[in-house]
Amino acid sequence: MASQIVNELKHLEGATLPILHALQENFGYVDRRAVPLIADALNMSKAEIFGAITFYHDFREAPAGKRVVKLCRAEACQAMGCEDLVHYLETEQGIKVDSTSPSGHLTVETVYCLGNCALGPAALIDGALVGRVDKDLLDAVCAERPHERMEG
Repeated sequence: MASQIVNELKHLEGATLPILHALQENFGYVDRRAVPLIADALNMSKAEIFGAITFYHDFREAPAGKRVVKLCRAEACQAMGCEDLVHYLETEQGIKVDSTSPSGHLTVETVYCLGNCALGPAALIDGALVGRVDKDLLDAVCAERPHERMEG
């Protein structure tokens, strides 16, 4: 399947990013085993492909958890307490930011500015923008139970 994706998109100008996006969309991440395949198809070095994967924060090298929290750590959210939430996740929930929980349930990633500064701290939770993130909301996400602020 990966080779089919690469072959379908390799003719595009600037094909590296479309290929990486398509692989991630199909598999949930970009497997390192695809790097030589992409490099050969585009006549690029493996280092150039790997560099693109690691430069752009949206690409994952491993599958994400069932739930994904992208926690804003930009200045406005810092002023509203996002670093306390990071500390809480790490010390109370045992989940390091920019990693996936040992159970595979939750991936927590850092982002810088979601454009929801007035309602900080902000996060994208499973793709939904959420403002005024607090410990109760994080507890609900970590506990695999729904939360009223995320429904609807």
